Amino acid sequence: MEDVKNFIAARVAKELQDGDIVNLGIGLPTLIPHHLDPSVHITLQSENGFVGLKPVEKGQENPHIVNSGGIMAGIAPDGAFFDSGTSFAIIRGGHVDATVLGALQVDENGNIANWIIPGKMVPGMGGAMDLVVGAKKVIVAMEHTNKGKPKILKSCTLPLTAKGQVDLIITEMGVMEVTADGIALKEYNPEYTIEQIQAATEATLIIDEDIKPMI
Repeated sequence: MEDVKNFIAARVAKELQDGDIVNLGIGLPTLIPHHLDPSVHITLQSENGFVGLKPVEKGQENPHIVNSGGIMAGIAPDGAFFDSGTSFAIIRGGHVDATVLGALQVDENGNIANWIIPGKMVPGMGGAMDLVVGAKKVIVAMEHTNKGKPKILKSCTLPLTAKGQVDLIITEMGVMEVTADGIALKEYNPEYTIEQIQAATEATLIIDEDIKPMI
């Protein structure tokens, strides 16, 4: 597959509903706005203090407007800036409809580890801990494996960001829903067989009765 990240971002975009307030994590999730249907209008919230986040247009770069990853961003005409306290009140108050973020590991209990690998330098957890607990829906968008090693596990081995908060996992191989019984494979990428997807996944996948190709 030529562009795995954009493939994943395009599928995630289909999960976002018109009128949603959405927080996008750094990296792959920032590609999602480029794949939204023009009829779908979402409000992007950036935890460093504004709503109305949008991709920056060439020639309109402003070093004073950056997303939570410190990357220059744009702001919609109806956007608004505010302090960090207000930003996290929005998140912790349950006003964010969905958050999309990457992960180092996710497990069959909906646990997520996405902020540190012990022994490696990191700037900090950022807003992830608050977002995965405060958002109404948590979508993990990531590549299925890391150098061939499964990232979807029976149990996370890295320090957790939060327990039991992941609702949906979208990778280049499929769309998976975290249920009370485990991880259900709802859609699969026809470039892979079900057996190949399971082989790349440590957790035992529940194959949905109505499984269909990724759309």
